[in-house]
Amino acid sequence: MAQAAYGQDDVLAAICGQLASMRKAVEGYTRAREQRETFSDGRKLGFKLTKQEVKTMPESIKKVFIANNFIVNYRITPNGYYEARIRRKNINVEASGRDFETMRKRFVDRLTELFHAPAEAAPAPIAEPPTVQKVLFTDYAEEWLKIKEKTTKPSTFKEYERSFRVDLYPKFAGKTLGEITRTELQNYLFGIVEEGKMRKAEKLALMLNCIFDMANEDFALPSPMKKVVLPHFESKRGKALTRDEEQRLINYCKTHKDVEGTDALLVLLCFGLRRSELKTIEVVDGKWLQCETSKERLGQNVVLRKIPFTSVVKQLLPYIDFEKAKRTNVNTVATRMKRLFPHHHPHELRHTFISRCKESGVNPEVVSIWAGHSLSGTITTTVYTHYSEDFQLHEAEKVNYL
Repeated sequence: MAQAAYGQDDVLAAICGQLASMRKAVEGYTRAREQRETFSDGRKLGFKLTKQEVKTMPESIKKVFIANNFIVNYRITPNGYYEARIRRKNINVEASGRDFETMRKRFVDRLTELFHAPAEAAPAPIAEPPTVQKVLFTDYAEEWLKIKEKTTKPSTFKEYERSFRVDLYPKFAGKTLGEITRTELQNYLFGIVEEGKMRKAEKLALMLNCIFDMANEDFALPSPMKKVVLPHFESKRGKALTRDEEQRLINYCKTHKDVEGTDALLVLLCFGLRRSELKTIEVVDGKWLQCETSKERLGQNVVLRKIPFTSVVKQLLPYIDFEKAKRTNVNTVATRMKRLFPHHHPHELRHTFISRCKESGVNPEVVSIWAGHSLSGTITTTVYTHYSEDFQLHEAEKVNYL
């Protein structure tokens, strides 16, 4: 009887335990229903975000969670983990946790991070490579000028820049490299020749050749200048003044010493300088006139040369103010020369100096040294010959034709 009673108590206790478990399960299910829906596809569980959570999202995402009443699916793995994932449009977020609340919090945090992270800078668009049909001739020529500015002397670059601005730019503005034809270039240069400006045509042809040669390297563009031709042109060479003309010049400078330009004219005549070298002259030891040779290329070392005072110079020293000659504008020199001798130009005074030195019997190689010309001949002459100052001063005494 006691055993039977004991058995009934045991059964009752078991039933009570089962009832408690069922009640606990019902309570847990009820709590879960407050936060999640039932199976959305028969297998996966889902939950909705609160309005406050959705409110912080971009407008483009709000309609996904509000207007479409979107449910985030999750599952419970065999080992008891909760995993949520959403892959839709530009959303790719997943999170997991040992319980539902942990998983849900992590998911919301990662979703927030996704839409509040700074946007990555859009990659710069890849520029289309330039072509001869897109690159303007004037733009390309300006790039060529930038190179010449770094590789030529300022005076040379100034002339290139002027020719481009005055002649090439007005003619070819608005045209691409590929649009300019050989015929167009040929007719353009012929037109300049017909104006009697052969030297100008040659300079422009040189510039156009250089520009289109560079375009050939950059774009494999056959140069339209390749077959362009110009009529044969014999450059006008300077000539020395006659003895009578030279004497007239000297007499004028003597009697018009206060006229600007006369000192510079006598320096050019007596030392064979180029006009551009006047600004660098210095008297050395009362026996030499030193200057910087102006024909050196940009980037090369400055070359100084000395010309001795000849017998002619010594006779004319009272009429030469070297400092005044140094400050004289080269255009003033040209103007003064043109008024005296309309058919001569200042560079012909250099021709006169060199001619008089040779006529006076000065060693030709020494004359070349005074003029700043390279010696020519055998290696004995070009490398191993060095004329002493005493020898040069002795040769200068020969120049005594006045």
